[in-house]
Amino acid sequence: MTPEAPEPEGTRPPPARRRPGGRTARIRTQVLDAVLAELGEHGFDGLTVEAVAARAGVHRTTVYRRWRDVGGLLADVLDAASDDDWQPPDTGSLEGDLTALNQEIHTALTAQPPIVAALIAASFRSEEAAQAQQRLWEDRYTRCEVTVDRAVERGELPPHTDARRLLIAATAPLYHQLVLLRTPPDPHLPGQAARTAALAAGAGAFAEPSPAGGV
Repeated sequence: MTPEAPEPEGTRPPPARRRPGGRTARIRTQVLDAVLAELGEHGFDGLTVEAVAARAGVHRTTVYRRWRDVGGLLADVLDAASDDDWQPPDTGSLEGDLTALNQEIHTALTAQPPIVAALIAASFRSEEAAQAQQRLWEDRYTRCEVTVDRAVERGELPPHTDARRLLIAATAPLYHQLVLLRTPPDPHLPGQAARTAALAAGAGAFAEPSPAGGV
C-alpha cells in the first residue's frame, strides 16, 4: 500500500496478496509491490505498465496480459487489502478506540512516500481504481462497526446508533486536513476528532429512530 516507513495495518496502502501458487503468486507480489513503489515515487501521471514491469523484473507482456493497463494494476492493489486480517483497536472505550483508529490513519496519511494519498488521488483518475477504492472503504467501515457495537454494549452510546455516520464523523477531519487542505501533521488531531465524535454520539447525534414497536 510497500513503503519503507512502518504503517498501521488498517490504513496503510494495501499489501500485495500473498497467495500460494508458486511462480504466478511471486510475479503478482513483485508487480503489485512495484506499482506501489512507482506510484509513491512518480504519482499517477508517472505510473506506466513499462515502468512497473521493469521494476518488478518481468516482461511487460506479462503485465499487459494479466492487468491490461494502469487502472487494472491500481484496482488489484486496492483489492488486495481484503486479504489482510486487520481489526480495529479495542481500548475499552469509544473515545480510545476512535483515537487509536485515527492515529493509524494519521500515520498512514503522513508517511513518506505518500502512498495512501497517491492511491486516493489515483482513484479520481481511473474508474477501475475508483470502484476498487470504494470496495476498500466498504470493507474497512464494515470491520469498524464492531467499535460502535462495543460502545453500545458498554452503555456509552444509545441503541440504534448509526455506525457508519459516527465513523465518518470521527475520521473525516483527518482526510480533510491532511489530504484536502494539506495541513502539516498534527499529533493532537486524531484525539480531537475522536473526542468530538464520541461526545456527539453519546448525546445521540447519530442515533436512528427505534424500529416501530421497539424499545
